Amino acid sequence: MLIETGIPGKEDLAAVSPPAARIAKGPVAVIECFQEIPCNPCVDACKAGAITKAAGINDLPKLDFDKCNGCGLCITQCPGLAIFVVDGSYSETHSVVRLPYEFVPVPEKGQFACALDRAGEERGWFEVVRVASGGAKNKTTVLWLSVPKELAMEVRGVKIGGFKNERT
Repeated sequence: MLIETGIPGKEDLAAVSPPAARIAKGPVAVIECFQEIPCNPCVDACKAGAITKAAGINDLPKLDFDKCNGCGLCITQCPGLAIFVVDGSYSETHSVVRLPYEFVPVPEKGQFACALDRAGEERGWFEVVRVASGGAKNKTTVLWLSVPKELAMEVRGVKIGGFKNERT
């Protein structure tokens, strides 16, 4: 499916997704990188040593879910915007999904964002619980969205300009 549509299929995602028990335990990165290209900023960004590459710079990154502390430093370093953090311990009903965001306007904490799945389909309006800047040298913003637990592994984007001050 990935080759035909650009959207990873269930098999592709199963190969890179943390187990449900790990997601429930607390924040953990999800690396949805499927292109074997010369790239390794995520490896250098990971202070916990949870992200590695096999033999060469063209190899896909591998994440050790047990070593990952969910800090999210890797999110802003990925030029492909392929890294997300999912936290299933946020509440009984909701998870937090941290998403890279490189557009304007940047939403504010407390606003609601129109969340999209990998295919660009709207999945609902969810609260932005935090907005973190990538810093002066890295303009990638990280949005923290509170989403129902069943959508935590589905929400992967936000509609540009799709922000409002209350849920629809």
